[in-house]
Amino acid sequence: MRAVVMHAPRDVRVDQIDKPTVEEPTDAIIRVTAACICGSDLWPYRGIEDVDGPTPMGHEYIGVVEETGDDVHDIRVGDFVVGSFVASDNTCEICQAGFQSRCIHQVMMGSVGTQSDYARIPLADGTLVKVQGEPTPAQTKSLLAASDVLGTGWFAAVAAEAGPGKTVAVVGDGAVGLLAILAAKRLGAERIIAMSRHADRQALAKKLGATDIVEERGEEGVARIKELTGGYGAHSTVEAVGTRESMMQAIHATRPGGHVGYVGVSHGVELDGLDLFFATVSLLGGPAPVRRFLPELIDLIMTDQIDPGIVFDLELPLERAAEGYQAMDERRATKVLLTL
Repeated sequence: MRAVVMHAPRDVRVDQIDKPTVEEPTDAIIRVTAACICGSDLWPYRGIEDVDGPTPMGHEYIGVVEETGDDVHDIRVGDFVVGSFVASDNTCEICQAGFQSRCIHQVMMGSVGTQSDYARIPLADGTLVKVQGEPTPAQTKSLLAASDVLGTGWFAAVAAEAGPGKTVAVVGDGAVGLLAILAAKRLGAERIIAMSRHADRQALAKKLGATDIVEERGEEGVARIKELTGGYGAHSTVEAVGTRESMMQAIHATRPGGHVGYVGVSHGVELDGLDLFFATVSLLGGPAPVRRFLPELIDLIMTDQIDPGIVFDLELPLERAAEGYQAMDERRATKVLLTL
């Protein structure tokens, strides 16, 4: 089968590899109908994370179940499914508490690879959610977004305790940040401040629910948010980048007693103890428990209440995946959908 494989930084190829097979009785094999490139895929692409030999890429996926192991009972051959970027049993105490991304049996789908014709999904009953009905092309894009960026943005907004009467600031204008705006809007936030310097992403942020745009960064960005909020800062702040600058910007933009939901994959983030101590804010984040939100998100998508698929602004066939990586690296694309 075809699979996107990263051989070295900026060396992405579509190789022929063996089709996956059931390895554990809890596995399912799906025929991937659409996949996409994640902002986190750019860390190894840019050489910031090591590439240890040829590495199958991808962790976002939708598809049709082709085969199941003997211990898969809820998912059946022929089901159209959406899954999380973390495979989980959805039954352990951590999963039951709503943190499936830290399941004691978790499998990171990035270690499996889903930018491919077929994918093996571990812990299929706990990981996959069946879609009822036949999705339209627009709904299909949105369901793919639910596999990671929508679920991650949603978790960020929930972790930041976005809600009625609150001002939410969003640090990061990639797909996750943009969909955190959508989530904050759905959760009832009164005011949503998007931090963005890019006109196209600013326009999309406003379409998704942003009420204000702040172009400044660092201390200047914090000062601008304080100015917009009467000197207090945001009640809720989403951090969707993963750098020290973005994390400190998020913390400092949040009023005392406020909440920061951080979902940017951390690279070089170190927090000063006294700085954090006197910030007097609550921090909650990490890899998003997308599986917690999937049933609700799928329902919202299939009833046309939300349209997160609009973050896909470049669509390419799988064979041209390398172009997609380059486009996202150069910020010519926000989110690339790969068709199969």
